[in-house]
Amino acid sequence: MAKRNKFMVDRRNVLKTSAAVLGGALWDADASQAAEIRNVNTHSSPSTLKITDLRVATVVKPGPSPCPIIRIDTNQGVYGLGEVRDGASPTYALMLKSRILGENPLNIDFVFQKIKQFGGDARQAGGVVSIEMALWDIAGKVYGVPIYQMLGGKWRDQIRIYADTTESKDPKVYAQREKARKEEMGLTWLKMDLGINLIEDISGCVTQPSGLSRWEKNFQPHPFVATEVTDKGIEKLSEFVAAVREAVGMEIPLSMDHLGHIGVNSCIRLGRAYEKYNLAWIEDVIPWYYTDLLKHITEESPTPTLTGEDIYREEDFEILCSNHAVSKIHPDLATSGGILRTHRIGDMAFRHGVSMAMHMAGTPVSCMASVHCAAATRNFLALENHSLDVPWWQDLVEGIEKPIVNKGYITVPDQPGLGVTLNEDVVRQHLKPGTGYFEPTTQWDNEHSWDRLWS
Repeated sequence: MAKRNKFMVDRRNVLKTSAAVLGGALWDADASQAAEIRNVNTHSSPSTLKITDLRVATVVKPGPSPCPIIRIDTNQGVYGLGEVRDGASPTYALMLKSRILGENPLNIDFVFQKIKQFGGDARQAGGVVSIEMALWDIAGKVYGVPIYQMLGGKWRDQIRIYADTTESKDPKVYAQREKARKEEMGLTWLKMDLGINLIEDISGCVTQPSGLSRWEKNFQPHPFVATEVTDKGIEKLSEFVAAVREAVGMEIPLSMDHLGHIGVNSCIRLGRAYEKYNLAWIEDVIPWYYTDLLKHITEESPTPTLTGEDIYREEDFEILCSNHAVSKIHPDLATSGGILRTHRIGDMAFRHGVSMAMHMAGTPVSCMASVHCAAATRNFLALENHSLDVPWWQDLVEGIEKPIVNKGYITVPDQPGLGVTLNEDVVRQHLKPGTGYFEPTTQWDNEHSWDRLWS
């Protein structure tokens, strides 16, 4: 009996001890959860977050074209920044305002699918994508993490930058400008625009009909302009590439863009002529939607091909990659569906063995969206920047390490969301004339149409 009583006493002690340990564990879990919740930047809870406003501020010439920055406000004081593709109208975003008011901005894919149909190739994607960017910025701020973390984490801490260079009709001057990009700015990847515009005033270099209109030269697809480069023209263009390679060496990657609206055979012949200069790619040789023609050029040219900055749909990128119609792809995140879809495009391209560079010609807002995507995408190569010669470009934002582009790289920020805030004073100094700084847009609050895509 004594043994039984002793056993019961010991058992009670064990149960008490276990309960105390379990209770402590539960308390620790509750405390940890409470601490985690306290790190969420919200006045109530994410589930009650609602979009209350969308406003615009358009910055003039941070790159080649004006760039509308949007701001999405919420009922909890958290806001997000996005950017309409360079050169596009802010109306692309404003017309969508009534369709997103009242939605929870954390339902990023739901909101994107609701407005996806209002995007399109090139600048027509601007409104949809700017909203997608801003939603990711809000989500990162609410949960206290950088955007790349929500995409699965990062593959790299720094993003390699490349940039084009101001042209010159003198190959030696052009070469020295490229050399300055490498030696003075520290770029580890170069790009040159080299088109028939540099040689078409030299007799015998270009064959094309006389009297072509501006529309024919600029808006008619390449195969229909009836313009070809002659042997002499190819020799003259090769002099530019040779001079640049002599100035910067063969070790650094060198890409080429803006060949001109020339025919398929001229693209192939130039690709063969440039083989000995080991270019990283020749870009947008013909419009991207001519898949079979692109594939023909890619198979016949020893110089790699690249396209993609004007493509909106994931499906179109997959057609190019699955058919190996180009050697590399080059989405512009401000066109290619935004942060999540561009990341998905990269993953898809990886499965097909295709690497991905990224086009970017906007403010630091669009740039940082691209940086987060690039950090999280395995097969990323380099990110373009059209603003290296704009002294006030990086002053448009605060909260990030400066210089933003440092010796050819951008450090991936660890701050929540995009990781930047606007410098209001600098933005106001560079607003498009006749526009304001995030002025009210109540006239767009009640835009309505029957948006369903089926009967």
